[in-house]
Amino acid sequence: MTDMRTPLGKVRGAGSAREGTGHFWMQRLTAIANIPLTLFFVGLLVSLNGTSHDHVRSVMTSPVTALLLLLAVVSVLFHMRLGMQVVIEDYVHGEGSKIALLMFNTFVTMILGAAMIFAILKLAFGG
Repeated sequence: MTDMRTPLGKVRGAGSAREGTGHFWMQRLTAIANIPLTLFFVGLLVSLNGTSHDHVRSVMTSPVTALLLLLAVVSVLFHMRLGMQVVIEDYVHGEGSKIALLMFNTFVTMILGAAMIFAILKLAFGG
């Protein structure tokens, strides 16, 4: 009794795609990484509240600040993409709609990431 599929599932060939575990672990790893990165981001916002524009620019040119913000952007957006992918795969039943939404999810994440990374690098390098 090693095969837990139903007879209909065997005929259709429906089975494991062999990628669920990797997806599960990536979601958990990005969630754990997001905890300190989000705390850093919130702390940065609180510390910069009410300061001058010049002070904010000087803080943003710090390599440590820029690196931590870049890591936060990448981790949060990757985590968001993985989570939305699961929601789309579980709750959208039309195959065409599912593919279109998965592509949209990926493109929106890439566009947001590119814009945020560009902004952080521009500030970090004094643009």
